[in-house]
Amino acid sequence: MTNAVQSHPAATQAPCRACGAPLAQTVVDLGLSPVSNAFIKAGDAARAETFYPLHAMVCEHCWLVQLRDATPAETHFHDDYVYFSSYSSSWLEHARRYVEAMTARFGLGAASRVMELASNDGYLLQYFVQAGVPCLGVEPTANTAAAARARGVDSRELFFGTATAHALREEGWQVDLLLGNNVLAHVPDINDFVGGMPAVLKPQGVITLEFPHLLRLIEQNQFDTLYHEHYSYLSLSALQPIFARAGLRVFDVEHLPTHGGSLRVFACHANAGHAATPAVAAALAEEHAAGLDSAALYAGFAERVRKAKRDLLAFLIEARNAGKRIAAYGAAAKGNTLLNYCGAGTDFIDYVVDRNPTKQGRLLPGTRIPVVAPEQVFGDRPDYLLILPWNIKDEVMAQMAGIRDWGGRFVVAIPETAVLP
Repeated sequence: MTNAVQSHPAATQAPCRACGAPLAQTVVDLGLSPVSNAFIKAGDAARAETFYPLHAMVCEHCWLVQLRDATPAETHFHDDYVYFSSYSSSWLEHARRYVEAMTARFGLGAASRVMELASNDGYLLQYFVQAGVPCLGVEPTANTAAAARARGVDSRELFFGTATAHALREEGWQVDLLLGNNVLAHVPDINDFVGGMPAVLKPQGVITLEFPHLLRLIEQNQFDTLYHEHYSYLSLSALQPIFARAGLRVFDVEHLPTHGGSLRVFACHANAGHAATPAVAAALAEEHAAGLDSAALYAGFAERVRKAKRDLLAFLIEARNAGKRIAAYGAAAKGNTLLNYCGAGTDFIDYVVDRNPTKQGRLLPGTRIPVVAPEQVFGDRPDYLLILPWNIKDEVMAQMAGIRDWGGRFVVAIPETAVLP
């Protein structure tokens, strides 16, 4: 196997979900994997699971990186959805700061209107509610939408797209601020999703979208962020033509530390009065200089992924052979990609702890590792705690600092396996 980007004849039949050009170039193929958020209830432990291909490709026409095989959105977003944003204190703080910044920058107040796409459990809109700014959450999963309403956040259980956007507009919903945090990668039809935005945006309204930056994913070997719920892996270069088709333009970009390195993109109607900042050209120049619009950048990425797998397995084997006990922290989707790709189940990891009670008492998809409350760590005293959501490792290490009392150590596997000081 060479380090070059692989070309697969079978993949040439799949069209790019953005521009329709044939997909031929593999970025990385992680084999077959279960749906990352399809946690197994204890009573279903003996039932089989469905595994799907997890194969990322890049379009050589518009440079959108995407999964070759798209599972239906309903596979991931349903009434038993287990991801609740509010269980991360650092993410809540990120949301609070965002609300303060946007309110100040765009002069939002009681006469303004805000809409969030994929508003989850109201983690962000609650701060607009507290500030007296009218808002609406659009969220397809019933259980998280119910949690949002309990926080006082008006929420509609809808998949956003051109049809639902026009229906919302007919109801009178046009907004000064339309936002979506970590949702753009989750939509199978990205043109339909973005195409709905102008319908609910006032003439001088602003769109902000946050998403993990493809450039950081490749630089930092964040292959575990590939899972079926993420249909696309995004760069500003690939998004510009998608926005243009919808009659939108990007006028500002911010670089964020969240999720291992994200972009916050500011967009508006093409003829709106928001002047472009130098940050847009700078971000495009950085992506071009790194080679995001060239197949050469992707060469070698697959081998770096395979090396990360070998290194994690080497650590786990050595630790277990030495009689060490290993637990994991965070029943995160990215962790399920990592563990399934590496084939690391209960033969290596005794259990994973998570603060989300919706996940506790269930088993991880594929590996069937049990999920328990964080307090179990302090009763069992494992030697190592593998942090699966490495993007919040500082928060986890502060929360679980007591493991050092018995010599316990923290471990991460991305960008490479390391025992943390």
